[in-house]
Amino acid sequence: MSDTAADPRLLRAPPKRGLRLSWADERFRAIIWQVLIVGVVAGVIWWLVGNTRHNLEVRRIATGFGFLTREAGLPIAESLVPYTPASTYARALLVGVLNTLKVAVIGVVLATVLGTLIGIARLSKNWLLSRIAATYIEVIRDLPLLLQLLFWYTLMQTLPGPRQAMHPVEGVFLSNRGLRLPWIQWEDAHSFALLGMVVGIIAAVVYGRSARAKQMQDGQPRKIWPAAVGLIVGLPLVIWAAWGAPFQGDIPALRGFNFQGGMSISPEYFALLAGLVTYTAGFIAEIVRAGIQAVPGGQWEASEALGLQRGKIMRLVVLPQALRVIIPPMTSQYLNLTKNSSLAVAIGYQDIVSIANTTLNQTGQAIEGIAIIMGVYLTISLSISLFMNWYNSRIALVER
Repeated sequence: MSDTAADPRLLRAPPKRGLRLSWADERFRAIIWQVLIVGVVAGVIWWLVGNTRHNLEVRRIATGFGFLTREAGLPIAESLVPYTPASTYARALLVGVLNTLKVAVIGVVLATVLGTLIGIARLSKNWLLSRIAATYIEVIRDLPLLLQLLFWYTLMQTLPGPRQAMHPVEGVFLSNRGLRLPWIQWEDAHSFALLGMVVGIIAAVVYGRSARAKQMQDGQPRKIWPAAVGLIVGLPLVIWAAWGAPFQGDIPALRGFNFQGGMSISPEYFALLAGLVTYTAGFIAEIVRAGIQAVPGGQWEASEALGLQRGKIMRLVVLPQALRVIIPPMTSQYLNLTKNSSLAVAIGYQDIVSIANTTLNQTGQAIEGIAIIMGVYLTISLSISLFMNWYNSRIALVER
């Protein structure tokens, strides 16, 4: 290395050029274009708002969200929270939001499991299994979702009545009234036990991170699973036992012309969930297949050289690496499933779109009703995107 000192003039940052009020200056042009675009957008919004207010005043249509406190008088067949027609419109819309979330959350989980299994099956060395998976993917993706929803709903309506219901397992009945399953009589003890499980999961995650951090410092391995089992399983059991350990099964049985007891899944919800899951699983399967094929073949060869079975190679080596390719497009499919749930109105399932449409027809508050629908889907979609982006950043490769 030369001992000659570098010229300090070469280490200086180049002088910044001042802004020139000339069209030839690139920065000046950029500022002018940005001001013009912002002005045009603001002008369009101002015109739309003014025009809407004028039309509403001419037609003497009231605006605002005051109608939310009025009695709805709207019958809703399915509700996760207590609701009667005497409840307010706000309560009815809350029921619609919860019904939408019930479809979206369960649909995302089931579609992920089914799509992953089908994607792996398409890569199977078993020719018949691979062809069946490929046929499923091509057929499901080429049929419109609305047609599939109508198919599932029509199929549910063609099932026999309650007296001739299918009875494959004790306590399980499938008829044109929906699916009946055994359940438990839910009490406060179960609610507190469920809350304890959530707290236990959070505590187990915190303890696991702390144990791994200490292991990195002193090199001493620490068993995490005993504490995790105690927190996730033991804590809810203790809470449940402290409240009297209530457990009484609620087995469905035919009473008159319908079933009583147990957990009921309506034909509309079953058809919507089945249609969304099977349709979205076809796209997820292709994403999973592409992610697995993106993993270099040398990973398979190295794992087989170590004597690992194909199932363990897929679970421990290939899928963790494939997730970095799978997660971004998988997020889009989760968003699509959530937004596609708005087609529930076609088969009579009362989600947020159906209830909001009925609300705006009864009250005449069309703008507010549409704004509520947009706000609900925007909030759910952004929540999904934020969570998936966070998870994607957690599993991303960190370069040094």
